[in-house]
Amino acid sequence: MRSASGTWAVIADLVADTVAQSSALSRDEAVQAMSAAQAVGRMLIAAGHLHKHPITLVAGKVHCEITTVSGTAALTLEENLNPVPGAADASDFTVHLPSPAPLQKQVKAAADGHARLSDAVPPAPETKAASSGPLIDREALRQAVTQR
Repeated sequence: MRSASGTWAVIADLVADTVAQSSALSRDEAVQAMSAAQAVGRMLIAAGHLHKHPITLVAGKVHCEITTVSGTAALTLEENLNPVPGAADASDFTVHLPSPAPLQKQVKAAADGHARLSDAVPPAPETKAASSGPLIDREALRQAVTQR
């Protein structure tokens, strides 16, 4: 169990550690972005908005939705705070903050405070089928069989 401030610190570290996997991106820049969003992030957590409306990190192949839980659900939850794999080839990242009705002005102000923050709806995640191509390369298989 954590306070809103403690929870935000854990989220900020997760984002920074994930972004740090990329040689083209700076962990410090991620820390600065999350620091710029700290006040509104704590509000989103304390008011329970992150239960249903995630913070979304988009960095290369990473499309990570971060939510929180509270109450008895927090007592039984298994956390995985390891950096999210997939950001090694990222050349850019954006942290999309949810913008629920009572906090829209505060979220917009935070998003305007750092270039890596956004209050816009995050893009839809790429599907594996769309990004990875066919599972079987028929031509390569055909060549391998004929070379035997």
